[in-house]
Amino acid sequence: MTRVDLNCDMGESWGAYTMGDDAAMLGIVTSANVACGFHGGDPLVMHRTLALAREKGVNVGAHPSYLDPWGFGRRRFVGEDPADIEKMIVYQVGAIAGMARYVGHRIAHVKPHGTLGNAAQEDDALAATIARTVKAIDPDLILMVMPGGSLERAGEKAGLRIAREVFADRAYDDRGMLVSRKLPGAVIHDAQLAARNVLRMVQDGVVISVTGKRVPVVADTVCVHGDNPAAVAMASELRKTLEQAGVNVRPLDTMS
Repeated sequence: MTRVDLNCDMGESWGAYTMGDDAAMLGIVTSANVACGFHGGDPLVMHRTLALAREKGVNVGAHPSYLDPWGFGRRRFVGEDPADIEKMIVYQVGAIAGMARYVGHRIAHVKPHGTLGNAAQEDDALAATIARTVKAIDPDLILMVMPGGSLERAGEKAGLRIAREVFADRAYDDRGMLVSRKLPGAVIHDAQLAARNVLRMVQDGVVISVTGKRVPVVADTVCVHGDNPAAVAMASELRKTLEQAGVNVRPLDTMS
C-alpha cells in the first residue's frame, strides 16, 4: 500500500497576531512543523501548538528559519557565516525540543523554513551546514527535504533519515523546484486542483510543471502551508482524496 505523511507549517502566530488555524489543521494532518521563534512563534504559541499536537497524536518537528520576523523568513541574507547558521539552527531546534519535552511530546524531524529551506535546495555549502548541524543535534532526527536538491544529497551523505517533501499549494518549474512566490500562479488556492496534483505525485511519482513538463518526484510527505487562507479546506480535501484512492496517510515518524 502506498503511504504518505501529510504535514503543515504551523505555530507561526506571534503575540497578538494570529497566523493560520492550527487547531483545525491538527485535526487533519499527521505531522506539524512548528515555528521556532525566528520567523514566527513565541513561547506561548509553541507550548499551545505542541500540547495540542500531542493531544491529537500528531508528529512534530522543528521549523527553523533565518532570523527574519519582519519578512516571515522569506528574505535571503547574503554572506552568512556557516558557523552563525549552525548556531541559529541549534538555538531554534533546542527551543522546540525543550518545549516538546515540557508538554510530554518529542520532535522527530527538522524542516528548514522559507528562504533558508529554498536556498538549501540549490546551495551545496548551505545544505551541508544544515545537515551537519541536524546530525550533531540528534542523528536520529529526520531531515525533511525537496526531492532532487542539494539538501537531499547532503542529508544522505551525512547518514540522516530523509523525508522527501512535495507541496500541495505551490507550483513547480521544469527543474522540479518551487516557482518563486513573486511570480503569478506560484501559490495554488483551488483545493480540488491541489488534491489532483498531489495524488499524481504520490501515486505516479510525477509533478506537472507550469509549462506542462512531467518532472519525476518522490513523495514521502505532502505539505499544506498553514498561512494559506485556503489551508484547512485544502488539507481536508487532500486527505479525503488520498484515503479514497487507497493511500495510507500516517505520521512521518512511523514510516520506515
